[in-house]
Amino acid sequence: MVGPGVATECVETKDGLHIWEDHFYPEVIDPETGAVLPDGELGELVFTSLTKEAFPIVRYRTRDLTRLLPGTARSMRRMEKITGRTDDMIILRGVNVFPTQIEEQLMTVPDLSPHFQIELTRPGRMDEMHIHVELAEGALAKPIHVSHVLKGLVKSHVGITVKVHVAEPGGVPRSEGKAVRIVDNRPKG
Repeated sequence: MVGPGVATECVETKDGLHIWEDHFYPEVIDPETGAVLPDGELGELVFTSLTKEAFPIVRYRTRDLTRLLPGTARSMRRMEKITGRTDDMIILRGVNVFPTQIEEQLMTVPDLSPHFQIELTRPGRMDEMHIHVELAEGALAKPIHVSHVLKGLVKSHVGITVKVHVAEPGGVPRSEGKAVRIVDNRPKG
């Protein structure tokens, strides 16, 4: 939008980014309907430039998911830490799921490495999520045990049932550049 940025952390409170509301008008919207949400609600961050004259930006959709919060040491509103992106969102049987939610649960299992890939399939009428993970180097737990642990964590914290496939270290595909976290093998159309 403009360098050096649209927000900065307050040196006194260090409690999140305060948005430069004298230059930008922030909104949080429902990513599906575009309806403006009240402060404190999770949604997609949208900016409108107020002082840019040559190339104004009106309701620029960032695709970042966050909340607008009241200011603390400054009068300008804060934005909460970005929790995901709308273009990463998976809708699985009516539940919005973000890869970061799966990653959070994966990171709590010490016998698993941080490498994972989500595969979406539709073998019948219902979508399924398969999570491909790998054992950490030197892991002592059996793959079946680790699979059950991760399944349980995802069910209790994310609210969906998944199938977990545990490979040996190095068994999850790596990619050059940005990691490919989602492989959508559902039929198109």
